[in-house]
Amino acid sequence: MADKRDYYEVLGISKGASEDEIKKAYRKLAKKYHPDVNKAPDAEAKFKEINEAYEVLSDPQKKATYDQFGHAGMDGFGGGGFSSGFGGMDMDDLGDIFSSFMGGMGGFSGFNFGGSSSRRTGPIKGDNRYMSMDIDFLDAVHGVDKLINITVDKVCSYCNGSGAESRSDIETCPTCKGSGRVVRQSRTPFGVVQQQSVCPDCRGSGKRIKKVCPHCGGSGYNSVKEQVEVSIPAGINSGQQVRIAGYGERGENGGPNGDLYIEIRVRPHKYFRRDGNNIRITVPISSIDATLGTTVDVPTAYGDVELTIPAGTQPGQQLRLKGYGIKDLRTRNTGDQYVEVQIEIPKKLSREERELYEKLANRKKDSVFEKFKKSFK
Repeated sequence: MADKRDYYEVLGISKGASEDEIKKAYRKLAKKYHPDVNKAPDAEAKFKEINEAYEVLSDPQKKATYDQFGHAGMDGFGGGGFSSGFGGMDMDDLGDIFSSFMGGMGGFSGFNFGGSSSRRTGPIKGDNRYMSMDIDFLDAVHGVDKLINITVDKVCSYCNGSGAESRSDIETCPTCKGSGRVVRQSRTPFGVVQQQSVCPDCRGSGKRIKKVCPHCGGSGYNSVKEQVEVSIPAGINSGQQVRIAGYGERGENGGPNGDLYIEIRVRPHKYFRRDGNNIRITVPISSIDATLGTTVDVPTAYGDVELTIPAGTQPGQQLRLKGYGIKDLRTRNTGDQYVEVQIEIPKKLSREERELYEKLANRKKDSVFEKFKKSFK
């Protein structure tokens, strides 16, 4: 027992290490000292020592016994020897460890470590593509159609995506027997490891073409430039997307294209401001109009609308124009427009205007400020 190193020292952790810390240390060392990647003379011995330490420290019962009695306490557990080769590691952990230096595991001594043992050889839809588009505020309110120029890979119309000149030119790949994968076996100190990879002859399609299509060169696709109309719905907001089906990345093995998603960015308007499905605008009026009341034609996203400003309107007061907001994309209900009144005081007066203001001031017994002062007494 004396020649054995302390298990915590082997994994480079403290005695109070958590379960996650123990596992993390083991995974790191197992990758470093596995004999398939580390050709040092002592790599295999260190690898066995690492696994023995992990087998004990990953098991709560064994760990408690080891913490109390050391290596001597491991006799009841088969001497603490390296029994399974990977202790309490689960299948996903093993798959992660071995895939890091084997390029993907298909199996280990008859087990599958969470990796797929086969590859789809049928049609596979392509990935989606993404772009952005800037539109004006009023176009977002009403909706608009835009034309974009885009290059897209389309299935070759001559071979229908097969890549062959004719159907008789397509045969099963003799290397992978149509599976699209090849298996290589490697012998390790702990059994036979099966490594799966894409077939180098058919590149995973499972098929071999004797004579390629003269129109697409065997790819099954042709890159074409198209002008596509994008219909942007009324009520769209910044950050929302419009989907154009079939204009994404090309598929595999004759599969359909992915989709194109266009993120909309709405330019700010000089006067209108969006607030949910409502529109807000600030309009200036004179102090006389605010005092006496008036009628004004207020700009809206749908044209000018007559609005009555009631007598005695105060600065910042908001008036509503029902139904002149933005349509909701889902419910199609329309919001309102809120008009905030901004009262402007003239900086310069004509002689006649000044005389009228002075007459009005002289007729008042108390000014607004004097009323305010009296309220303190």
